[in-house]
Amino acid sequence: MSRTILITLAVVAGLGALVGASVVGFGLYNVSAQSGHLPGVSWLLHTTFRHSVRLRAQDGGASMPDLTDPDLIALGAGHFATGCLPCHAAPGRQRAAAVRSMLPEPPPILEAIEGWGPSELHWIIQNGARMTGMPAWPAENRPDEVWSVVAYLEAIPPDPGAPALRIPDTATLSRIRDPQTYCATCHEAVAGPVPDLSLLSPAQIEAALRAFASGQRPSGIMQQAVSQVRPDDFAALAAYFGVHPQDASDDPRREVTRRLPGASLAQRGTRDVPACHACHGPGAAGSFAATGAPLLDGQREAYLARQLHLWREGVRTGSALMTAAARDLTDAQIAELARWYADRGRAETARPR
Repeated sequence: MSRTILITLAVVAGLGALVGASVVGFGLYNVSAQSGHLPGVSWLLHTTFRHSVRLRAQDGGASMPDLTDPDLIALGAGHFATGCLPCHAAPGRQRAAAVRSMLPEPPPILEAIEGWGPSELHWIIQNGARMTGMPAWPAENRPDEVWSVVAYLEAIPPDPGAPALRIPDTATLSRIRDPQTYCATCHEAVAGPVPDLSLLSPAQIEAALRAFASGQRPSGIMQQAVSQVRPDDFAALAAYFGVHPQDASDDPRREVTRRLPGASLAQRGTRDVPACHACHGPGAAGSFAATGAPLLDGQREAYLARQLHLWREGVRTGSALMTAAARDLTDAQIAELARWYADRGRAETARPR
């Protein structure tokens, strides 16, 4: 009896495999987006998606930044304008007809975020979703960047006509075609996590642009941004935004900042790892021309702290000295160094136009 059952099961399994192979091999399944799913399949996929996200999305906890930070919101809006708007449209705007004919149809942004908490939105943006056209974040190991888009989405009023909250107009941002204006929407209008390019030389900026474009330097925001610019424009952009920092050794605030906790860290080195100021300044102590290391006086605190975390965690690579220097830094020490360099004055430099 058991033998008969086994044979029957084997025959059924073989027939099932044959049918499956025929469907694949002869193209029997209609993949047209006009035909839609079989009854119940859309419900099944959507329900699976919601439960899967809620199972895997973790409470942001200590990793969740202040989502009301205007700089974080503006940074997220800039990425949304080119990375997300083509499918989900700006708040209160219509999606393109081609997008509405996709299967499944990408929902308008207010509908897409409805019912999701910040941690769940973070998980969706970072991981994407199979069989929906929703891509994963362009760079691995950069969940910190994803919070900027979450901050923007959290700032969108439920009523598109609500005048109370002012957020960047992503529809306008998406229409910017001039490379200088496009880059300036973040680098001249947003502070916090965005670096001040006037502290970098043209050579440093161009090298960074090429590293982002190749993926050598991971950043979902910058990898998306450089994809909107022709590589032939990198040198001109670098020349426009960059200047050679002047010597800040005589800045009147030098004595004040010397007393901050980060001062001793910046000037403490070992036989194997030189002190921070040996390469990065302040002032003439930095071998800017020889090493290409950026001078950090006056650079933005949030940006400096994030970069030190990335070096410590091994996300940023390419410099054995920086990897060794950041490896053993504590969170508190990173905060002190970032604050010290950010608080230091720097000589004003004229930007040629």
